[in-house]
Amino acid sequence: MTRHTKWVVIVFAGTALSTLQAQTSGDVTNSSASTGATQKTVLPIKARSHDEYVAYQAAMANKQNAEAIEKSAAEFAAKFPDSDIRLLLYRAVMNSYRAAGDQQKMMDAALKVLEVDKDDPEALLFVAEAQEQHTTPMDLDRDQRMDQALANAQHALTTIDTGLIVRVGTPPDHVEAYKKFLRSSALSIVGSIQYKREHYPEAESTLRQALAADPANPDGVVLLRLALALDQQKKYEEALQQANRAVELTKDDTDAGRVARTERDRLTAVIAQNSATGATPSDGTEASPSN
Repeated sequence: MTRHTKWVVIVFAGTALSTLQAQTSGDVTNSSASTGATQKTVLPIKARSHDEYVAYQAAMANKQNAEAIEKSAAEFAAKFPDSDIRLLLYRAVMNSYRAAGDQQKMMDAALKVLEVDKDDPEALLFVAEAQEQHTTPMDLDRDQRMDQALANAQHALTTIDTGLIVRVGTPPDHVEAYKKFLRSSALSIVGSIQYKREHYPEAESTLRQALAADPANPDGVVLLRLALALDQQKKYEEALQQANRAVELTKDDTDAGRVARTERDRLTAVIAQNSATGATPSDGTEASPSN
């Protein structure tokens, strides 16, 4: 499963964690409180009036339609510009566009979430992922965008334990599983940026941390990126091990799957050639993979 697909799945799986009902009683907390840690509790997110509550419920009725929920959220924000419930609606818009595969609209909604709550780890990661994936070497502001993506991913790492809003009563094991996924995602973004900047030893270390953060759910794209980082350092045997794992976890009709199989075959050929000629990786006779 690719990182993109895994994000979409987790959005649906995490609905009970991140899509909260507006209540007139306090049933909203942060994840640290729900799991017994001694962190502060997020104040209840609740409607301040009956009209606000009704407007929220009407808006959330459109959450399965990204454009409709976006329109409803905008109308709600115009009517209740100081309402904390805007956060819930913007998150619903963000998740709807994520599920629809519209990354630009998803990022726009995530930025609105961050205007209300600058520490929301999911929004930080959505923005960081979009910035990392859609920045090319030809972009004039490439370094600035990569710096922003890096800062957002690193910020998310510091707020996953304290800024992830969950419904009271969510099973602790569900919360912890989702936190592992978020940590792995944040580290994979950092590692990808390090790789693109040709900081290969740092990328190797960070991508290994990403895999270790959620060991029960290794991601084929992260494994592929790790294989490429090792390849760039001429650690061909280790790179082949990771490339083989990436092949196992990706489909051959996907971009990641095709790259993984090409990388596996290239590494196999390099190792065979070095074995036949007695060359060592330090000879530097083999071409490295493209970024």
